[in-house]
Amino acid sequence: MNKDQVNGKMQDIGGKIQEEAGKMVGNKEQEAKGLKNQVEGKTQEKYGDAKEQVKDSLN
Repeated sequence: MNKDQVNGKMQDIGGKIQEEAGKMVGNKEQEAKGLKNQVEGKTQEKYGDAKEQVKDSLN
């Protein structure tokens, strides 16, 4: 596992928490920010996955 995979997963989880917190208090802005963080986190995680695949294919 590389840092992009870890950081991406953490951002995704944080975004889910932020989205749910926004829903609980009725704050649409926090919900939207949570969704944005989830997308960014998943993107970073996929980038990390790709890096791992390239590294593995070179070995």
